[in-house]
Amino acid sequence: MKVKVGDKVKILAGKDKGKEGKVTVTLKNKDRVVVEGINMVKRHMKPGKAKETGGILETENPIHVSNVKVISSDKKEVKKEVKKTTKAKSTKKEKKVGETNE
Repeated sequence: MKVKVGDKVKILAGKDKGKEGKVTVTLKNKDRVVVEGINMVKRHMKPGKAKETGGILETENPIHVSNVKVISSDKKEVKKEVKKTTKAKSTKKEKKVGETNE
């Protein structure tokens, strides 16, 4: 997977097509990523204990990595400098067939 946590991505398919966001979690074994603010789903939660409150919570669901395109990475990219080398031309003249040295 070429998408890493912290990368800025653009959504290519689905209900949030065209939106941009940052990757918060990558699920490598399922080929999915969680992008903040994208693919929001409502979950109806029932209170479990006496002090917990239930209600409707909005959470981010994972989206398949094929529906995401990396725009930029927050990590610094190391650029390699390529040195151009020129080949020295030979100074010797080539003899043609039939010529003699005079």
